[in-house]
Amino acid sequence: MNKTYYVCKYTPIELLEAFGGECQNLNEMPQGFDHADQIAHPNICGFGKALLEAVMSGKVKELVLVNCCDTIRSVYDILEDSGKLDFLYMIDVLHCDAECSRERTAVQLKGLAKAYGEYKGTRFDEEKFRQAFKKPERIVKPHISVLGARMGNELFDMVQKSMPYPVENDTCVNNRSVGETEPPKDLGFDELMAWYAKELLGQIPCMRMMDHSGRKRLYNDPGLKGIIYHTVKFCDFYSFEYAQIKQNVTVPLLKIESDYTVQSSGQLLTRLEAFAESMNMEQLEGKELKMGKGYFAGIDSGSTSTDVVILDKDQNIVTGIILPTGAGAAIGAERALEEALKDAGLQREDIDAMVTTGYGRTAISDGDKSITEITCHARGAHFLNPEVRTVIDIGGQDSKVIRLDENGAVANFVMNDKCAAGTGRFLEMMARTMEMSLDDMGKAGLSYKEDITISSMCTVFAESEVVSLIAQNKATDDIVHGLNKAVASKTAALAKRVGGEERYMMTGGVSKNQGLVKTLEEKLGTTLVISDKAQLCGALGAALFAKDMVIE
Repeated sequence: MNKTYYVCKYTPIELLEAFGGECQNLNEMPQGFDHADQIAHPNICGFGKALLEAVMSGKVKELVLVNCCDTIRSVYDILEDSGKLDFLYMIDVLHCDAECSRERTAVQLKGLAKAYGEYKGTRFDEEKFRQAFKKPERIVKPHISVLGARMGNELFDMVQKSMPYPVENDTCVNNRSVGETEPPKDLGFDELMAWYAKELLGQIPCMRMMDHSGRKRLYNDPGLKGIIYHTVKFCDFYSFEYAQIKQNVTVPLLKIESDYTVQSSGQLLTRLEAFAESMNMEQLEGKELKMGKGYFAGIDSGSTSTDVVILDKDQNIVTGIILPTGAGAAIGAERALEEALKDAGLQREDIDAMVTTGYGRTAISDGDKSITEITCHARGAHFLNPEVRTVIDIGGQDSKVIRLDENGAVANFVMNDKCAAGTGRFLEMMARTMEMSLDDMGKAGLSYKEDITISSMCTVFAESEVVSLIAQNKATDDIVHGLNKAVASKTAALAKRVGGEERYMMTGGVSKNQGLVKTLEEKLGTTLVISDKAQLCGALGAALFAKDMVIE
C-alpha cells in the first residue's frame, strides 16, 4: 500500500488515517535537484525542489499539500501537470484562526474526505479517527531547540549528533500540537469537522499565520539551553522572527541556512560543532590523561597548509611548523608532525596529548581529540593577546569572524563557507590570473593610484573582470588594490554581522598580505593586531586544549 505523504502540520493526518491512509512526513534532503531543475524556476526554494525531486523520481505516489506559500502553490501546479501522482490534493487554509477561517477549513476538510474516500474506496471510520490522535510530547529537561523553517531529516540527525543536549525539532511541521484535547463524542460528521478545524488552526502557529505571537512559547521554555535557527535559501518567511529572537533571548543562538540538499548540510558541520563547543567548554577542558614528558601538540589541517605547534608544560612554544597540506589531510598532518618533532628534538611518545583542528581534522586518526578551528582560533588569539575581542581569519577554504568574551571563549561567530568569495582561494586564483606570486600580490596593492572597484565577488566573474582590466592596460597595483578592497568589504560585512568590537586580530596566512591588511583596517576604522604567530594561531589553540587534557 502506498503511503500518503504530507508536508505541513496543518495537514489533517487524523482524517486521512480515518479512511485507512498511512501518513508520513516528506522531509528528506536529496543529493541534488536533477529532476526539479528541469521543470521548476531556479529561484524556487530548496524544499520545493526536494518535493519535486521525490515525486519525479517515483518515490511518492500520494501527496496532500497545504497552500502555505507561493512555493507550495507552484509545486502543486507543476505536479498536477506532471501526471506522476495517483493522488494529489491541496487544502486551502486561511492565514488566521478566526471563525470564518475555521468554517472555511471545515469545508476544506469535508472536500478532502470526499476525494480521499473515493480514491481509497473506503468510508470514514470514527473509531480510527479517534485513535489517530496522539498527545504531543515535548522535552522539558535541558535541551536545544531548532527553530525557523523546516529542517531536513539528514541535517537534523547531524544536529542531534553534534549537540551536547537533547534536540527538539520545533521547525514548521515538526511542532504539531493537534491532540492536546480528545475529540468530543456524539457529534455528526459536520460538527466533528468543525471541531477538528478549530484544533488544526489552534496549534502553535507557523510564520505564515497572521498572528504568530504564540510561537514565543517555543523560545521561552525554561529548559532551553540554546537555539539553532534554520532558514532555507530563497525563503523569506522567517527573517523577522530571527531578528525578534536575537533581541529577546539570552541563550546561545546560531543561524544556519541550507538549500535542502545533503551537500549543503555537510557544509554546516563546522558551524554546528563550534556552536556545541561554545556551550560545552568544560568537556573540551576535561582532564583525561596523566603528565608524561610534558609536551603537547596541536595540528591545524587546513585546505592550503597544515600547521603544527608543540608546547611544553609551561606553555612555551617549543616549535611551530607550516607545510603545504598536499593531496590528503592525514598524510599532510603526519608529515608536518614529523617535521615538528624533528625540529624540537622529540619523539612521538614524548607528546602527552594531541588535538587536531581545521578543515581536515576528522581525517587525522592520531589525535586525542578533535576541536573546530573556530574554538581553537579563539583560544590561540586570547593566548597571544588577551585584549583581543574579535578575530578575523581569512582561510583558504572559508573566511570567519569570531567574537570573544573576556576569557577567550567564543561569544559569537560567522562564516563565509558557501563559495570562494573573500577567501584565500579567491586571492590565490586572482594572483594566478595576474601571473604573480601571493607574496608579490601582498605588496602590490600598497602603492595604487587609481581606485578601481571589482564589482563581482564571484571568483569566476571577478576573474573575467581582472582579465578585462589587464586588457585595458590598468596598472597592476591598481587592480590588486581593487581585489583587496573587494575582500576587505566582504570581511568587514562579516565583522558587522558578528558584532565585532575592539581589539581586532587577524590570523592565518592572509595576514601576511600587507595591502589587504591596510585596506581592511581602513574599512574597519581600526588597527589590526597581527602576531608573528598569526598563521599558527589555530594550531596553538589546539595545543593549549591538548595541555588542558593532562593532569600533572
